Amino acid sequence: MTITKDHIGGLVFLCFSIAYGYYANEIVLFPGDEFEPFNARSMPTALALMGTVLAVCQLLTASKKEKECLKLTGYDFSLVAKLLVLMVLFAVSLEWLGFMVGTIFFLAGGYWLLGERRIKIVVLASVPFAVGFWYVLTQLLDIYLAPGRVWTMMLGS
Repeated sequence: MTITKDHIGGLVFLCFSIAYGYYANEIVLFPGDEFEPFNARSMPTALALMGTVLAVCQLLTASKKEKECLKLTGYDFSLVAKLLVLMVLFAVSLEWLGFMVGTIFFLAGGYWLLGERRIKIVVLASVPFAVGFWYVLTQLLDIYLAPGRVWTMMLGS
């Protein structure tokens, strides 16, 4: 049997989707929410199911050509490691800087790591997206996003 990049990608995505679905069912619901048609588990469970279906489709339709076998040459693993470190820093920064500032720094850092060096482009790609996403979450969907410890300490509230 030949294992190609498509097979490995499908298997990784399948494992991720199954784990995501498992942990989606661990989400604690408010009393009475389990009887609601849409609750905190609904969207994660739907995403896990869609991911599982897409991963299986990927596995079933993957190319089996010998020339597409797994080769680890030509990949920039140091860039991948830097992006993973950036993601961890983003997760840590959310508590301290808040969603909007943390997201702006995360996107700007990601663009910078991927090779964009024009500050104007980095700012114009990061700030409007972070502000727009914050607006959708907080104003349209009425989701509370903590401002971050730094802002809370500065404002004294």
